[in-house]
Amino acid sequence: MAHRQRAVCPVCNHTLISHRNGASEKLLAYAFSALIFLLLSLPFNFLTFKASGQKHSIDLPTGITVLIEHDYLSLAIITSLATLLLPGMVLAGLLLLSLAQLQNRRPFYLTRLYKLVKALLPWSMAEIFLVGTLVSLIKITELADVSIGLSFYAFVGFSAFTALCISQFDTTRYAMWMSRGQPPQPKPLCENQAKASIQRTWALLLTACILYIPANVLPIMYTEFFGQETPNTIIGGVISLWESGSYPVALIILIASVVVPVAKIIILAWLNFSVQREKTTSKQLRIRYYRITEAIGRWSMIDVFVVAVLVSLIQMGNTMSIYPGQAALAFCAVVFVTMIAAMTFDSRLIWQQWKQLP
Repeated sequence: MAHRQRAVCPVCNHTLISHRNGASEKLLAYAFSALIFLLLSLPFNFLTFKASGQKHSIDLPTGITVLIEHDYLSLAIITSLATLLLPGMVLAGLLLLSLAQLQNRRPFYLTRLYKLVKALLPWSMAEIFLVGTLVSLIKITELADVSIGLSFYAFVGFSAFTALCISQFDTTRYAMWMSRGQPPQPKPLCENQAKASIQRTWALLLTACILYIPANVLPIMYTEFFGQETPNTIIGGVISLWESGSYPVALIILIASVVVPVAKIIILAWLNFSVQREKTTSKQLRIRYYRITEAIGRWSMIDVFVVAVLVSLIQMGNTMSIYPGQAALAFCAVVFVTMIAAMTFDSRLIWQQWKQLP
């Protein structure tokens, strides 16, 4: 294919494969740059918080350590995995894949590495953590002075180059190169697989609905100010931001934390019901909605990362401290369960009637 030319499915208009001149060279350069920025984002100061004559500074490793020291181990594990460890593994994998393609070498581990990178990509959330940090800064600028350190700018570079890496990584093109020009063979679908997909998706959606209740009813964080503790729910945080005039931030939190999870549950339930009933209409519309839910579901983690940043940054005893609430983990579980539900749902069932499968 020519430069910037794409092969598109004639039925659903989905891009099957695209070609860009020098894509492997660009991927190698972007991955290497992103890893350098990742390393630079670790040792220097990330954020500094000043209030009531007190000062607290954190770098990224210290922020994770603060969460662990205050017995928020689960929040620390989720934050470190999603923002540092998994993105680093993805970048290292993309670096090795691009090097192998440029050298036209296919070592024995390449297929497993390719599958690992594809599996980890949805769970790499560096750019979402960056947006969550920006939202945190807007939330606390009225309470105290917040200054940005060198690591913050390095993390911006890390997030930007990671996004560029993902834009250059064409999974079908790499799969064809590894199979020496042969397109990936279609995987057969049987009735038992279809039943298992439908049942797992319903189970995960039911779990997400149950978890969504405490995620919205219980406080997502507690703010302690001169000994007085104030609980904050997700909706309460949106209302307070709106009343303070931070309309864009309030809309971001409302869309990411309320609209997106609810819409994703409703859309996946509709898709699962339609394939279970073997609906033959609106196939293009259903596959479009499915791809949208796949793309936007992870962005609901913004609120969880806002809590992680605020808790690690604002720890000044009775003067001012922020603690995570029970809803933080419940909401995180909602996001993860709906992401797994989207992965479990077999989109081939939109096009095939499962009762007629062998």
